[in-house]
Amino acid sequence: MGKQDLVKRLRWYYPLEKLHAFFTFPLLAIYFLTQHPFVRSIWFLYGMMLCIFILYQGQKYWQLKLWRMEGKPVLQVKNLKFFKKAKRINLFLIMGIPIIFAFQLLLVSWNEFHANILMWSFAANLFAILEHINYYHTQLMVDNTSDMAYILRNKKLKTASLAKDLKENKI
Repeated sequence: MGKQDLVKRLRWYYPLEKLHAFFTFPLLAIYFLTQHPFVRSIWFLYGMMLCIFILYQGQKYWQLKLWRMEGKPVLQVKNLKFFKKAKRINLFLIMGIPIIFAFQLLLVSWNEFHANILMWSFAANLFAILEHINYYHTQLMVDNTSDMAYILRNKKLKTASLAKDLKENKI
């Protein structure tokens, strides 16, 4: 993908990620709470908050990348330090997923009627983990022809752009 194509893509992509971080996922969490009691929703809400936190990082990264490509001033070192710190926080929060799950199981008695809540909660937490991997390790999102061509040519997924930036700019 050429520079102009990437700039064009980032102009709609980072606002879309921002929309998900600040609107879509919070609305999903609110909707979930209208359908299920809070005490049964703790693990789900934890996963959603983790998703929102990681999506915030993603939209910030793509916004900064766009600005840099457009020649706008970007404090590269400061921002890379932010992402390096955010990556550590993500890992800490991801390690909390089984703890929150155990707490959720101890807090209320469960039966097969509540399997739906557990499935949605599992999905929210898994999505948060996958988003972290997608931004900080391996690009899991394949949504354009150049990504698909890379996979077909190299027989593997790409290293995430943010992971490359952090590796190339040791802070």
